[in-house]
This record gives sequence, C-alpha cells and structure tokens, in this order.
Amino acid sequence: MSISVALRHDFGNFKLDVDFAIGKPGITALFGPSGAGKSSIVNAIAGLLKPREGRIVIGSEVVLDTARRIFVPPRQRRVGYLFQDARLFPHMSVETNLRFGWRRASTRASEEEFAHVVSLLGLEPLLARRPAKLSGGEKGRIALGRALLSSPRMLLLDEPLSALDAARKNEILPYLERLRDEAKLPMLYVSHSLDEVARLADTVIVLKDGRIAAQGSVFDMLTDLDVLAQTGTPSYGAVIDTRVTAHRKDEGLSVLGFDGGELIVPSLDKPLGTRLRVRIRAEDVMLATEEPRMISANNVLSCKIGAVRVNGPAHADVQLSCGKAMFVARITHASCDRLALAPGMQAFAIAKSVLVDPQAD
Repeated sequence: MSISVALRHDFGNFKLDVDFAIGKPGITALFGPSGAGKSSIVNAIAGLLKPREGRIVIGSEVVLDTARRIFVPPRQRRVGYLFQDARLFPHMSVETNLRFGWRRASTRASEEEFAHVVSLLGLEPLLARRPAKLSGGEKGRIALGRALLSSPRMLLLDEPLSALDAARKNEILPYLERLRDEAKLPMLYVSHSLDEVARLADTVIVLKDGRIAAQGSVFDMLTDLDVLAQTGTPSYGAVIDTRVTAHRKDEGLSVLGFDGGELIVPSLDKPLGTRLRVRIRAEDVMLATEEPRMISANNVLSCKIGAVRVNGPAHADVQLSCGKAMFVARITHASCDRLALAPGMQAFAIAKSVLVDPQAD
C-alpha cells in the first residue's frame, strides 16, 4: 500500500510545507529536532489536524483534499495511532483493552488474527491483568496491540518510547522490530533518537524548520555528513544489512557477511543465512592509515575516505566506504591532523564494538 502526503500549514511564525510518499510496508522515520513539524504531520494524516492546504491519499482513498473540500473524519481513515503515553483504560483488563479497538474497527479482525497479534507482541501472560500492575514496556505493547486490532491500513507512532527508561525501551524494541518484519504495514515513526531510527527504520525523512531536508534509506541517511549537519545532529556511525555466514563454535564467534567484508561478533543462535541489521557507533570506530597487526580487535576493514567534517571544537567526523556499506568514524582533530586524513585516501577502520539487535523470540 502506498501513502502520499502533501501539506502546507501555518502555526504563527512556523510554516509546515512537506511533500512525500511511502511506497512500501516497513518503518519510515520522521526524524529531526523538536519543533521541526514531525507530530503535526502525523496528526494531519490521522485527521486530528486539518491543514490550510493539502492532499493525503492512503492506498486508493483520498482522505484529505482541501482543493476539493474532502476531509474524511479520523475514525473512518483506518489509521492506527500510537501516542507517547499508552492511554489504556485502567478499569479494564488487558484483554478488554485489546478488544476495545477490535470491536470498534470498521473491518473487524478474526479471532485467529486476534490470537496472532497477542502472540506477535508476547501478550499471552498479561491478558487477565490490569494496567496498574504493568510495566511501561508492557503498557506500550498493549497499546500497540490495540492499534493493530483496529485493522488499520497504516500505523502512526509518535515518539512511543519517549516516556520509557532505557530498560523499558529495550523491552519493547524487539517487538517493534518483529512488527516491522511481519505485519506488512506501512508505519510512520516519529523520533529524535538516532538509536531508535538506526535500529528500526527502513527509510528516513529528515525534517528541519517544517521542511524536508533529505530523505532516503536508513543505511545512507545516518552516514551522510551533509544531511544530518543540516539538523545539527552528528552522524550515527554505521547501519549495515548483514547475513550470518559462519559459526566458529570453538571460538565462541559468528561471522556476518556484508557488501564490503565480514564482521566478527560473539556467537549467535541464528541459522546460516539469517538476515541481521547491525549498528556501529561513530565513537566505536578507530582509524589507521596502515593495516594494524597484533591487535585485540576482531574487526579491521579496508575502507576509502569519502569526506571529513569538523564536528565541534575537538572532533572530526570521517565518512568511509567499504564496498557499498558506509561508515562514519568520530575522532579528535589532533588524530585527524596527525594522520593527514583527506578524501580519497585508503584507510583501515577498526570497529571496537558491533551492536547486533536482538529480536523477540
């Protein structure tokens, strides 16, 4: 299902002017600083904001066209909305909360689909409990389940993890990954967290001052020194699509192949061929102009320098290409000068840490 959005609206001195399309299932992240217009966009798609001018098409249905005076009410748009807080009914059990969205859906899911959503989000042990006895992560999963059971054509997630601490975020993130991979729904995910975007998103739309600064694959956007500099955000490091190619059981290691080489990580309980997304933060990449030998790091990759950009008073970001994969290393000015790093040079990237995101079992 495709989604197209064109909006123009004035909020006093702030002007929102965006035009974009989502062409396939998966997570598209709306990323940018606070006040960039992210929540206004999802509110307009949900029908909670009627813009001065705009057109929104979900699938084949026009739900907003100000020129033709079309405005489909929120309840009729079949759009699931997950807010920053779970908004569960405290007097209802988990199952009753879930069935609230299910009963109100214009196209009601079957009991088999209800059971699938419960299983997908790991909610079976919670069905008889009340919200007061749940953790923040559990409440988030239930709110997500309720949104899914409204039989939506797409999901809007407005900073759904912002109210959670690190432990609760880590509890719900694997379920969002599973939803991305299994639900086959287009999802628009609002966030200003680089870690969340790097872990979840397929596509990133970068917003600045109510306009789209850039958009593209998460693998490209979070390593583009020019793009994120526009929002005052440092580049992430690397987001890489890999596959399990070998297990070295006697060494307690697994090998992940990608276009550009291999990454060695602690042993994974995954079959050969399993596709995994890995992340490497810019601070965890060291650089050398000669191939290092006799070092403890397992991951040394031959790369080519694409760009060097000053990042604050003490650091520089160095963009690297390794095959089709892109990396960024954040090093000190002193190190950059000492190594005389420049675009076009060959270099060796030493990854001190590789993050392999776990998925919910």
